[in-house]
Amino acid sequence: MREFAIAAPVTDRVQETFDRLLAHYGPQGWWPAETPFEAIVGALLMSQTAWRNVATAIRNLKGAGLLEVHALAAAPVAVTRRHVRIAGLYRTKPARIKAFCRHLVEESDGDLATYFNRPTEVVRANLLAQDGIGPETADSILLYAGRHPVFVVDAYTIRIGGRIGLFDTAEYGAVQRFFERRLPRDLARYQEYHALLVAHAKALCRHADPACDACPLQSLCDFGRSRKR
Repeated sequence: MREFAIAAPVTDRVQETFDRLLAHYGPQGWWPAETPFEAIVGALLMSQTAWRNVATAIRNLKGAGLLEVHALAAAPVAVTRRHVRIAGLYRTKPARIKAFCRHLVEESDGDLATYFNRPTEVVRANLLAQDGIGPETADSILLYAGRHPVFVVDAYTIRIGGRIGLFDTAEYGAVQRFFERRLPRDLARYQEYHALLVAHAKALCRHADPACDACPLQSLCDFGRSRKR
């Protein structure tokens, strides 16, 4: 597994990347959830779909009186499926939501403060042991619902960091350690950085046809500078 030695110039570029993205896009206010449990449901629904579909599914659950731990733990999968179908993977996501809510009930009687009031590594191991929860989903739940300062890595993080030249790996743990070793372990900073990377990947640093000429990071970015020549 590849590790990274700390180098001051790279650390400076990590901070400069954040500063430029914040100046360009402004604060993102992400994750857009009214409660920690809503953030959990959003994270469980987010895989392979757009946020607008997740938001619709959450509104459906709320309108049906199901956006609560015990309610979703007890609801038949078929009932939950009707409300979250728009978020895709309708055969797996409703079952995973039910299973995860039952896990919350078993661990803490559905009390999220109790569930998250444990060491980060303990909660993370608990999350990763649940069906269908990988590192990105677990860390999204930890960061946005549990308020644990962990750096969330997604495909956007890997795309932008790789293009800038910060690292040359797509391995989740290596990229996460890269950022966590170069940034203060600060909850608000980790939340904002993740949100800004998502915004930038969608607006300018697209997978195909990236808009490098309009990019606030171009002078920092190996990929962007190469396209400018």
